[in-house]
Amino acid sequence: MARIAGVDIPRHKTVRIALTYIYGIGQASAARIVKEAGIDPNTRAQELTEGEIARIRGVIETSCQVEGDLRKEVAMNIKRLMDLNTYRGLRHRRGLPVRGQRTHTNARTRKGPRRVVARKKGKK
Repeated sequence: MARIAGVDIPRHKTVRIALTYIYGIGQASAARIVKEAGIDPNTRAQELTEGEIARIRGVIETSCQVEGDLRKEVAMNIKRLMDLNTYRGLRHRRGLPVRGQRTHTNARTRKGPRRVVARKKGKK
């Protein structure tokens, strides 16, 4: 199993798809990386030679920010927004959707499971 950028990429998938398992590499950048490394995009990950893996690693190191560094940068950007008290920062702090989605009915992924509000016991 090839290990690139600290991630074990799946063996039986094509290189183009296997690279997308690395945080920060999507389909477009995976296709660009494979092209720059001079590898056939339909090659399976298990068929890669050590030289080809080294070329892929080299392209990723020079042109992409991936895994830990990228996660750290994203976290720092969110922290900066929260420190500046921007609207987006407040939404992050409260755990609500950041990009203008409605929250009256949906947004369960960000808000978590529904909390039951107890009714007041009144006269019968």
